[in-house]
Amino acid sequence: MSLTDRILPLAGVALGALMSYLVSSLNERARWRRAQSVRWDEHRLTAYAEYAHSVKELAARYHMIASARGLTSGPVRLEPTPDVLRELGELESRRSALSETLGLLGDTEANTASKTLDHCLWRLECLARGVTTEVEQNWDQAYMEFREARSRYVERARAGLGVPGAVARDVTWPAAWRPAARASSSS
Repeated sequence: MSLTDRILPLAGVALGALMSYLVSSLNERARWRRAQSVRWDEHRLTAYAEYAHSVKELAARYHMIASARGLTSGPVRLEPTPDVLRELGELESRRSALSETLGLLGDTEANTASKTLDHCLWRLECLARGVTTEVEQNWDQAYMEFREARSRYVERARAGLGVPGAVARDVTWPAAWRPAARASSSS
């Protein structure tokens, strides 16, 4: 038996073992990446949702205060008492902390949309609390800009999570279900 006849089977076995090792390594690496992706997607989803909820909660409180000041109508009026202002401070601190988490986990587009949403929220706060700014704006316009910014944020967050499609289709609220206009309190 020649040397070539002995080396070729050994080379075949060695090549087979090397190929098996490479394929196993690539499969294990792909499995690890998928597991990491799922793990971070869960954290990202939580960060996106908790931030959105905190912003919505603050906006609702500002809407109630604006209603109490006569800037808009609303079913609930909330006077800006020291206790209410303390609670708003706590809610803002929570939103700020969630914003930091979002900055760590979110993608660039969602994080940029969250900054715009923050600005719109702070504009609502200024209007609700009567803080003067360089440019005057009415509540309805500011609130519409806030809602548009919130929609953009949700769209960007969904895209970052790989959720396909639109959030929802437009649905008209039946006129018969809308609240009747309230009589003014001066009557």
